[in-house]
Amino acid sequence: MKILFFTDTHIRGTTPKNRKDNLVETLEKKFYEILSISKKYNVDYILHGGDLFDRPDVSVSIVSKFASILNKFEVPIYMICGNHDIYGHNPHTINRTMLGLFNSIEIINLIDENEVVFLEKDNIIVQLTGQPYTYNIDDKNSLCKYIVKDVDPKADYSIHMVHGMLLNKPFIKGIPYTLIDDIKSTKADITLSGHYHSGFGIIKSENKYFINPGSLIRITNSLREIERTPEVVLIEIDNNIDIKLIPLETALPGEEILDREKIETFIFKNEKLVQFKQSIDSTTNFEKLDINEVLLEVSTAEGVSENIKEEALKRIASSQMKNLGDD
Repeated sequence: MKILFFTDTHIRGTTPKNRKDNLVETLEKKFYEILSISKKYNVDYILHGGDLFDRPDVSVSIVSKFASILNKFEVPIYMICGNHDIYGHNPHTINRTMLGLFNSIEIINLIDENEVVFLEKDNIIVQLTGQPYTYNIDDKNSLCKYIVKDVDPKADYSIHMVHGMLLNKPFIKGIPYTLIDDIKSTKADITLSGHYHSGFGIIKSENKYFINPGSLIRITNSLREIERTPEVVLIEIDNNIDIKLIPLETALPGEEILDREKIETFIFKNEKLVQFKQSIDSTTNFEKLDINEVLLEVSTAEGVSENIKEEALKRIASSQMKNLGDD
């Protein structure tokens, strides 16, 4: 049995400011290359890790274009919904989205939470399960969303897809994530994840595989993205499991696609914002969210430069003014 996996395609009709190309055209080329790869390797199933779309209500013209491409795949496509595919991080809104439309007209097959699908080929049976994105997926009490506890006796192998912040090492403070080390008790032979765009490749631990090839499209404001080449994953299963990453030939070098100046500007602004937050946190104690108390705390704080105080007060005042009126 051969399975092709990719994730985070973020189909959209506009091109982010940090890219130099036409994103729709680039996505088309990548999807056609994946179609070619699937035929070259005689793939039996396609798996997608979520965020097929960049928003749940992508325009009909864009949706039609990619529906036509997906219809050219001659094998079943199974996927889970990502946070960009749904409204309010709530997978129950799927029926009001374009991804839900694709599912209802059977362009793709959505896997719901707690649903079990069996893939079969040449007397090999693979149990496939999936966990769509939910707002609390990376809470410490939500490890069960990553862990497969039961595998049907008739299944030879188990694959679990999750759209969550699964990582191989600790991440930025303040951003929820789940470590591979925390879910090694899973009975899934292969855990496939999306959401984290940079990916971590293929990690094998205790005869279990944890895989994230990274997003198919590079839209993150990160210099690391310039050095990364989008990849898909080919999984071959018989008496053993063989997995390899296949770089996309249609993915041009990052320097030709991503605008380094815009990314660096974004990073600079973000660093300044973090520095401002840290300076405020270190000199004040906001016990309430009342705006007048915030104004008072900022204006009287010690250790914060006058320029920062003036800018903070100006922005808070401007925000207050925007909320005045009849709305």
